[in-house]
Amino acid sequence: MRPESQEQLERLIGFETVSSQSNLELIHYIRDYLQQHGIDSELIPNQQGDKASLLACIGPRVAGGVVLSGHTDVVPTAGQPWSTDPFVLTEKDGHWYGRGTADMKSFIALALAAVPAWAKAPLQRPVYLALSHDEEIGCLGAPDLIAALKAGYPAPQAVIVGEPTLMEPVVAHKSITTLRTHIRGQEAHSSQTQRGVSAISLAAQLIQFIDELRAEQAAQADPDSPFTPPHTTLQAGYIQGGAAVNIIAGHCHFEWDIRCLPGEDWRHYLQRFEAQAESLLAPLRERAADISIQTEVVAEVPAFNQPDGQAYQLLGQLCPGFKPQAVPYVSEAGQFQAAGFDVILCGPGAIDQAHQPDEYISQAQIEAAEVFFDRLLHYLCAPS
Repeated sequence: MRPESQEQLERLIGFETVSSQSNLELIHYIRDYLQQHGIDSELIPNQQGDKASLLACIGPRVAGGVVLSGHTDVVPTAGQPWSTDPFVLTEKDGHWYGRGTADMKSFIALALAAVPAWAKAPLQRPVYLALSHDEEIGCLGAPDLIAALKAGYPAPQAVIVGEPTLMEPVVAHKSITTLRTHIRGQEAHSSQTQRGVSAISLAAQLIQFIDELRAEQAAQADPDSPFTPPHTTLQAGYIQGGAAVNIIAGHCHFEWDIRCLPGEDWRHYLQRFEAQAESLLAPLRERAADISIQTEVVAEVPAFNQPDGQAYQLLGQLCPGFKPQAVPYVSEAGQFQAAGFDVILCGPGAIDQAHQPDEYISQAQIEAAEVFFDRLLHYLCAPS
């Protein structure tokens, strides 16, 4: 790793920007670092004012620039068996360990390491840094950031979202809709099951139905799909309910998600889920009139599918000979595409390492990304 790359990665890993905490210390560091090189930046705060996104333009304010997009937040480390301090960059056997090394502070750090060269170079078109907050909990910061980019700057040629793709350009990913289902049952003594309605039992039946929907999609999957798995997925990942083992549960809630293939509408699955919920409640209402099942949408991020276009053509120059990939995870690329931008995913690191204890990025991936940014500099300096 080049010394300037290592310095920036060490600094970024040192900021504990878990989504439940503020990212302002990191954002202010980047703002001040850019200012040292004569580059102004725009901070876009969230409603509470405890987090912000950052948008900066380096070079001439003309159309045809390249946006480098990344998120500054990371997932928690609590409860994970790390063998190193997750917030101290540590090198072992050609791997660099730390929370966010793969997902996705390395991309941001390497971009920051390139800033001095960009600031001095005779750029013919600009490079933008678009750094968001709260991607990990629903891509919450990107919409305001994208709106600021669209309203205040000339149209860029391409947006590169630097998620960990092993430096292989990605042209499609699924959507995600996260939902929370609240169930109100009727409490009773656990010996009098004929009087109560268990919210936990209803939740269990609904989660079983979610699994049946997933199995149905798996059975209908197109074997030629570029996605793994090659179908829309549904799963319940969190549940809480009840008061005590000897009380029929009067309340329960669980959270689940739907990850649709591009072109599919998640509302179809919600409608089937709600119909199943009503079929469960109907025969129980004579016993308990106030029981209910209500589902709310917590977060919704669109799919991304842009197999050709300006971003694709640019990546042909920056990553010669690449084979376009499709991935099942979600990024902010779908939000950029929905806003009319030409976008592609490409960044260092492996998604298999993301969110894991002892998260790392390999030395080889960092070197590949450094070459990528060198090529980008040459491209930005070339005549239009």
